Amino acid sequence: MHDHSHHDHHHHHHAPLDTQLAEAEALCRKSGAQLTPLRRQVLALVLKAEQPVGAYALLDQLKAERAGAAPPTVYRALDFLLEQGLIHRVESLNAYVGCVSAGEQHAHQFLICRDCGTTLELSDAGIEAALKAAAAREGFSALKMTVEIEGVCGNCQGA
Repeated sequence: MHDHSHHDHHHHHHAPLDTQLAEAEALCRKSGAQLTPLRRQVLALVLKAEQPVGAYALLDQLKAERAGAAPPTVYRALDFLLEQGLIHRVESLNAYVGCVSAGEQHAHQFLICRDCGTTLELSDAGIEAALKAAAAREGFSALKMTVEIEGVCGNCQGA
């Protein structure tokens, strides 16, 4: 395990991988969805990654264990995990991260360090409310919001 204590106050603690996978299975059961071994494997790879991971990087890792893995295999699994709210897509990086509060309705704001690539997920309802209100003033009904903030993390600033 890496020592993440320096920025733990920014976001939820990450549970051990087994716990996260068990929670994911429970969430899928509750919604009547099927977390197949493949989907579970892709989820585990995303959760284990230290930073946002792209579909092709996932495919390479998957091929080590599943010779027949192809891009559609990975994309279908990722789509399922996105639908279930177990992972998020970081649009600006075209990559995927595990959700730190899967199963809860929450806003997604990502802080992306342009130096080391570390991505922190914030969940600030105030930011979401302000954006929805701003959209509503324009007569626009906001359905999905992903806010991505690029900058330099505390670690890299100190370096």
